Amino acid sequence: MCRVLKFNSRIWFLLGFTGCMSLLGMGAYFQLVNGLEPCPLCISQRLAILLTGLVFLIAGLHNPGQTGVTRYAVLGTVTALLGASISTRHVWLQHLPPDEVPECGPGLDYMFQYFPLFDTLKLMLSGTGDCAKIDWTLLGFSMPVWTLLAFLILAALSLLQIWNCEKK
Repeated sequence: MCRVLKFNSRIWFLLGFTGCMSLLGMGAYFQLVNGLEPCPLCISQRLAILLTGLVFLIAGLHNPGQTGVTRYAVLGTVTALLGASISTRHVWLQHLPPDEVPECGPGLDYMFQYFPLFDTLKLMLSGTGDCAKIDWTLLGFSMPVWTLLAFLILAALSLLQIWNCEKK
């Protein structure tokens, strides 16, 4: 690895946590300031970002040895790849032909109030017609594409920490 980027794993984990919190902050900005209501898959992605960020925070605060770094790195990679799989589903839904897009479902408040928890979680992870709508783009890519890229970067950052630990 480049000597310029050779920080200890604690710093990298804390930088990953900062990145996750920045992503959540951007999501809150788009929701509260720009008025973009999150769909069920957006909320699922936010939860995956939060979970990945918590793994990074705990790893950074704990500052473990090589075995601990490896465990945190694998756990961080798994949570980031879980989020990436949700983002991939979201991107796929956005690229379906209009006649193949699933029907729009009820709002999450309604689902949590009247549906069983398992059915609500299943709808949150599979997405509805609301998830196929593209409200925002940057450089021609929708928000789920950028989120997928962020998850892949977080997974790589986490996995690289296995080889970034100081050898004693």
